[in-house]
Amino acid sequence: MRVLISGASGLIGSELSLQLGVAGHDVVRLVRRAPTGPHEIQWDPAALSLDPAALDGVDAVVNLSGASLARLPWTPRHRQEILRSRVQATRTLTDAMRHTSTPPAVLLNGSAVGVYGNRPGERVDEAATAGSDFLADVVVAWEREATRAPEGTRVVMLRTGLVLAKGGALKPLLPITRLGLSGPLGTGRQHWAWVSLHDEAAAIVHLLTSELSGPVNLVGPTPATANAIMRLLARALHRPFKIPVPEKVLTLLLQDAARQLLLADQNVSSQRLTDDGFIFMHPTPATAIDWMLRQP
Repeated sequence: MRVLISGASGLIGSELSLQLGVAGHDVVRLVRRAPTGPHEIQWDPAALSLDPAALDGVDAVVNLSGASLARLPWTPRHRQEILRSRVQATRTLTDAMRHTSTPPAVLLNGSAVGVYGNRPGERVDEAATAGSDFLADVVVAWEREATRAPEGTRVVMLRTGLVLAKGGALKPLLPITRLGLSGPLGTGRQHWAWVSLHDEAAAIVHLLTSELSGPVNLVGPTPATANAIMRLLARALHRPFKIPVPEKVLTLLLQDAARQLLLADQNVSSQRLTDDGFIFMHPTPATAIDWMLRQP
């Protein structure tokens, strides 16, 4: 397949590009600068600018563009950018798709389990209602833009959890753990919807040729609490897990980012993905963390 990717240089996009190449697919990257070769196409999502002709011959679009959630704290300006970058990128792509003579057959659009909000005591699947906080509102707006894709294009919303990788949302916690300063975040009993970076990209590759549409949770199959994941990380790095960070301290430092990224309880099911035949290489946080730490 000829696959057009936005956000190809990011954490997930880089791993996805690698896996697509290994699988024999033709990867084309959207870039904001002047292209350096035939496998790059220039666009300007801030100006909603993409030549529809760029989609000629494209079989699938994977949209991973969006300002990083891991850039902390979420200042008012960064909150605006988190929303605006996602909406503008998706609108730019769907507008171009609507104006090309042969739209791509598939749009796999970035999304996040943040849509569910804080759900203590629940096992959450794709049928669950949206939450009412900032991240939930962002994802609702983001997914709404994806549904503007032309009729006949299969649209999948990639509701991604905490990606266990050396970059991304886990990045600020790695140096703390290496220094031996990690411990429970709040109570630590909140569920984190996690997924290994490898399985995140592999699931996207799987969904290219699946018949699934609509929201799909890209999370690991084994539920785990924040304590379980952070303790596994500390153990793998041969460091103690003893120093708690009270909820009040986290929210004072990080405000909404703490409440919605670190303290939210999200026990999210990947049953729809596994029922579709996807097999996780890293079915537990332990296997995901072991793989993560062996990466360069």
